[in-house]
Amino acid sequence: MANHKATKKDTRQAAKRRDRNRYHGKTTRNAIRDLKTLDVTAEYDAKLPTVVSMIDKLAKRGIIHKNKAANLKSQLAKKKA
Repeated sequence: MANHKATKKDTRQAAKRRDRNRYHGKTTRNAIRDLKTLDVTAEYDAKLPTVVSMIDKLAKRGIIHKNKAANLKSQLAKKKA
């Protein structure tokens, strides 16, 4: 464990960020999984923009790489067609 005040604070902040990032990442993965299981095109079309927005936010926050976000969105859009 760190001995300096600033390092202790940094450790607390990193833990908080890690938990937040894990939450957003897992929530998005679950949304993608649920979207892929939909068979009705109308429901798929209605939920796709929400999931794409979640993926974009992950990339913006740096939780996933921007190319991974692009690949995920591409695969979801291709499945729609």
